Amino acid sequence: MNVLLIGSGGREHALAWALTASPLLDRLYCAPGNAGIASLAQCVALDPADHEAVARFCRQHAIGLVVVGPEVPLVAGLADSLTAEGIKVFGPSKEAARLEGSKGYTKDLCAEFGIPTAAYGRFRDAASARAYLAKQSKLPIVVKADGLAAGKGVIIATTRAEAEAGIDACFSGAFGAAGAEVVIEEFLDGEEASFFALVDGEHALALVTAQDHKCVGDGDTGPNTGGMGAYSPAPVMTPALIERTMAEIIRPTVAAMKKRGTPFRGVLFAGLMITADGPKLIEYNVRLGDPETQVLMMRLKSDVLAALLATVDGVLDRFSLRWHDDAALTVVMAAQGYPGTPRTGTEIRGLDLAASMPDVEIFHSGTRADGDRILADGGRVLAVTARGKTVAEAQAKAYAAIAQIDWPGGFCRRDIGWRAVEREQAAAKATS
Repeated sequence: MNVLLIGSGGREHALAWALTASPLLDRLYCAPGNAGIASLAQCVALDPADHEAVARFCRQHAIGLVVVGPEVPLVAGLADSLTAEGIKVFGPSKEAARLEGSKGYTKDLCAEFGIPTAAYGRFRDAASARAYLAKQSKLPIVVKADGLAAGKGVIIATTRAEAEAGIDACFSGAFGAAGAEVVIEEFLDGEEASFFALVDGEHALALVTAQDHKCVGDGDTGPNTGGMGAYSPAPVMTPALIERTMAEIIRPTVAAMKKRGTPFRGVLFAGLMITADGPKLIEYNVRLGDPETQVLMMRLKSDVLAALLATVDGVLDRFSLRWHDDAALTVVMAAQGYPGTPRTGTEIRGLDLAASMPDVEIFHSGTRADGDRILADGGRVLAVTARGKTVAEAQAKAYAAIAQIDWPGGFCRRDIGWRAVEREQAAAKATS
């Protein structure tokens, strides 16, 4: 079949790379794509916000499946518009996408159906938010813009003054419409993990685990970003914790959405905090992660297109996935200035040499072609991804590839995977 992939980041490049390995694929289109995706798919100038234009393209090019990468088109109802035209689409409806589109909606669902998460309050004006804050005795405390804020609407406040400033920032328009409502929640202690499950409206199929690195600097220092690297598997997610997550968080959410008449179909991305009491939901995303998708696709043995179709067709209860035992690790190379104002337009050299190394793939997140040159065209620009027998081996391969890339305008963290590497070293010492 012909497939249309919506998006332009590293997640979409990794999906395109996996999709092109499917024997079910005839032709792959990507809107709008990037310089890396262009080597795998025909990039087209489609605006995902123009639902009729997308549907018209699908009819004209006999598209059998649309795969929506980013969250914004899903929250805007692209899946609904395409479904109404009889076009198959991987991604939730507008109502189901509220799991990401409104943090307050998700918190209320957790409260109603007993899904473990942080205690919270939900507010539509600064005065009531401040009044709630005044009653809270524990710090840090978390202030979140309710809507989509491109990962920038979360303030982890260590003082009341910071929390009040966060409230004021939301209601003063710092995060646009996303801050029209605010969620204040308790700060959870523990280790974060990324958990993904395909969901067909009734059944859920867990993917392998991953762990992201949100902070911009080594040692988890500096401001939060969209993700500076990831690895899989995440050792913190033991088989027992995976089953608890499915039983206490994922399956109850799937059942709750079905009960509400808004069944979820697509991929649920649960941001988890592994606390002393077990896994708790930080928030949901309704699409695959970036950079987690890069490591997931490197480990996936099964046909990803078949998996997406099984999700859309509602037959996940009769479907299974096979994975490489190897670990995978990705390091994000970002433009100088990120996560503030990145410096774009700088040339990147040495990509072919780096990509030729064994067990390495380079996924483009924010690039554009200028003739034969590849230029940085975003904040997060490349995801250098490798597979190895251990996380340490995958880490070594990824950084060896980075050493071949000539890009003075970029930078990366040098400690991606450090938690897993420390665990591997400790385990090796214990058995020696």
